[in-house]
Amino acid sequence: MSATRYRRFLKLCEEWPRDELKKGRDLGTFLRQRVASAFREGENTQIAEPEKCDQMYESLARINGNIYRQRFPRIRDTSFTGVTVEECRLLLSGSMQTTEDDKKSLWKTMMERFSSKAPEDAPEKPSEK
Repeated sequence: MSATRYRRFLKLCEEWPRDELKKGRDLGTFLRQRVASAFREGENTQIAEPEKCDQMYESLARINGNIYRQRFPRIRDTSFTGVTVEECRLLLSGSMQTTEDDKKSLWKTMMERFSSKAPEDAPEKPSEK
């Protein structure tokens, strides 16, 4: 039965997409590393908790098959922030490296996006003593 588990996980790893923008940081890469460490001896690996292993496989297979996306469709492909899927992908890719002068805190960026006033224009709170 261990050989079957190993083959199922290998097939799942083959099907799982890699995000080339996240070199080494994407879920597909992490999954491949975990399968390699869990099945060090390949088909001959003895699984200590076979039920837990099977449950993990089934959960990952449902995620990979977009079961929940189909079951719970979204109205829009944005979040509460209004950031589009493409903007989110770009932010998470790591390609948004900036120089020290260009860096802006996440808080300031969000305030600018959702406020009618920029944070620099907002009155400062008096310091409490």
